[in-house]
Amino acid sequence: NIERHIREGQRDAFKAASAAMKEVTGAVIATSLVLIAVFVPVAFFPGTTGILFRQFALTIAFSIAISAFNALTLTPALSARLLGREHGAKGRFFTGFDRVVAKTTERYRGSLRWSLGRKVAAMALFLVGLTLSFVIYQVVPRAFIPDEDQGWGMLLVQAPEGASLEYTKRVGERAQSIVQQQPETDTVFAITGFSFAGTAPNRGLMFFGLKPYSERRADAMVLPFVPPPVEGLGTFGGFQYVVQDQGGHTLEELAKVTQDMVAAGNSSKDVQGLFTSYTASDPQFVVTIDREKAKAVRVPLQQITDTLQTYMGSAYVNDFDFNNRSYRVYVQADRQFRSHPKDLRQFYVRSDSGMMIPMDNLVRVASSTTPSVITHYNLFRSAEINGSAAPGRSSGDAIEAMERLSEKALPQGFGYEWTGISLEELQSGQTAALLFGLGTLVVYLTLAAQYESFVLPFIVLMAVPMALLGALGAQWLRGLQNDVYCQIGLVMLVGLSSKNAILIVEFAEQLRERGLSIVDAAVEAARIRLRPILMTSLAFILGVVPLVVAHGAGQAGRHSVGTTVFGGMIASTVLNLFFIPVLYLVIETARERLGAKAGR
Repeated sequence: NIERHIREGQRDAFKAASAAMKEVTGAVIATSLVLIAVFVPVAFFPGTTGILFRQFALTIAFSIAISAFNALTLTPALSARLLGREHGAKGRFFTGFDRVVAKTTERYRGSLRWSLGRKVAAMALFLVGLTLSFVIYQVVPRAFIPDEDQGWGMLLVQAPEGASLEYTKRVGERAQSIVQQQPETDTVFAITGFSFAGTAPNRGLMFFGLKPYSERRADAMVLPFVPPPVEGLGTFGGFQYVVQDQGGHTLEELAKVTQDMVAAGNSSKDVQGLFTSYTASDPQFVVTIDREKAKAVRVPLQQITDTLQTYMGSAYVNDFDFNNRSYRVYVQADRQFRSHPKDLRQFYVRSDSGMMIPMDNLVRVASSTTPSVITHYNLFRSAEINGSAAPGRSSGDAIEAMERLSEKALPQGFGYEWTGISLEELQSGQTAALLFGLGTLVVYLTLAAQYESFVLPFIVLMAVPMALLGALGAQWLRGLQNDVYCQIGLVMLVGLSSKNAILIVEFAEQLRERGLSIVDAAVEAARIRLRPILMTSLAFILGVVPLVVAHGAGQAGRHSVGTTVFGGMIASTVLNLFFIPVLYLVIETARERLGAKAGR
């Protein structure tokens, strides 16, 4: 703006800086307050959504505050010093660039006058865009956080029920060798007897690290189980669905209903890879102590249980030091003496009288089936089902599909709940809408206080729907989702789209105070502000291009926020250069007419 005053004939750079700052100080303050007002409330939101927004919001708010201080103090002083010097003739590039900008500005002014002359048609187009923005908000799939390539994956090993630890170990070693043979695999680490799906001899877990992203094929991103996108939100990526026994049914009935839900889900086109670790048929041996016999031969019950624990399991004895290292000592029967129930015949327990009594005279062994673990969720017996959305479907689609299946497949007395990242997604959907609405309201109130008017802020906020249309339209065209990163971009666009509208409305009001008509003020304000609007918008759009085309680890989140802001800024800049002056003309004309009638 200072350079424009110098170019238009103001020879004194300090006077040009003073005049320019009188014109833009209000706009700078308003845009800065708007951007800060959008992000500061976001930083205090509770829950996971608040945590994800907080650092970003505070960083933006503080940087804008510093930038505003710089724009109001240091920049005018430096401009007066530097722009006041003679810089010689411009080169061909800058001369040609100025010529193109001048022609573009004149064509824009002509097109804008033509649009203002057809304000009814322009308002009709604006209403169409407003409607499309709400429609596309419903069309774009919803999600929480996109699954990211974190450079590692996991593999669950589950042997048949009743399989021994040795059998599971052999299966795990075979799976480990298969994974290690893959060219994209770097390291592999396996555990037997433990899994995120439960602890049992027939379960195992494997972690494998992947080579750097540049050394892998694209299809290497298809992993057996994707890690959770945010540490602490669930065990796996995908969804966590919990079947609840709310009617006091048997464990076997809960297992059957759970398996029916898994089968129904795997037959759906919206979800895939459903599995559950819950089973009610883990084979076990039940050892019953004959208390009467034990009492008759004077063998304490504690002595019997300790003997069984020592032989069949293990017992800690003590520690000993060797070569400056400490070792724990455990006692346990050799494998060949604890592999079958009949091995109890070889165990003896000492009575209080000092006699050695055969263990099989004091206990009875019977085979049985029962769940290895009985879990509860919200006080109800429960079974967890894990799965993921089918290709081309979002996690929001998967949640809706499972809820539809639940209405059909779950019998009376059974219910369901969401947990882990799925529960966070459901809660974040409500929070995101509240954030967007609160951000818009705070912007309106801030501008109302700045302009001492309830009408001008309304004109400014009409720039937001066009940004929303461009942002979600770009997400839809790229096959992306309305996730948390997209919502961060949408909140950002509330301030960015309002900024361009403020530049036009603020200067139009100044021109109205100088006596220009509404039409002339709108056209002249838009013409003068065209260059700074294009400069700042283009700089921002080009700045997010690396996010739009990001490649490698973390690309999903970058694509989401980058595409949202990229599409939103393009649509907001192009469309609002015409719609904001038209809205200013329509609303200011209506306000003047209402004021004239009230004056009568």
